Amino acid sequence: MAAAKLFFVAVAFLSLSYLSGGADAAAASTSFIRNSCKITSFPEVCVASLSGYAQAIKNSQEQLVKTALSVSLDRAESTKEFVTNLLKFKGLKPREYEAIKDCVEETSDSVDRLSKSVSELKYMDHSHGKDFQWHMSNVETWVSAAITDENTCTDGFAGRALNGRIKTSIRSRIANLAQVTSNALAFINHYAAKH
Repeated sequence: MAAAKLFFVAVAFLSLSYLSGGADAAAASTSFIRNSCKITSFPEVCVASLSGYAQAIKNSQEQLVKTALSVSLDRAESTKEFVTNLLKFKGLKPREYEAIKDCVEETSDSVDRLSKSVSELKYMDHSHGKDFQWHMSNVETWVSAAITDENTCTDGFAGRALNGRIKTSIRSRIANLAQVTSNALAFINHYAAKH
């Protein structure tokens, strides 16, 4: 009977040790993300957008780059869908419709560039030296262009004639997308400079 109790106490102790080790690993991963986000222009947005992926990122700079870029692509796709759905609104002024249509085109371009970048990062695993730099240069160029696309979308809503809920909601979504994409670019540039 005493042996059985001792066995259960040992199992309980090992279970608690294992669980607290998992918690320590998660805390370390979240801490890694928080510290890494300090190099970005939007650290709060960075932490908020990446903390949910702490288990996958762990303490890997490479995984951080890939995850940040994937999060940016996901955000671009959902923003494109949101803006596309705005075209269906009844009663849009002609200028609003054109601005939204242009924004759909810009967000589509952004999705394409970010998608290419995610694909290009896959080559990074097997590349070294000039080959690695070439792939990273492609990614840096495309992600920079995606940020330009995102900013160009909001340019179409300049002026008072387009004030209102549509302008506000698009600008809010695009601003967040541009921030997430900017953060991904900061990680890409940092990673490229180290290799």
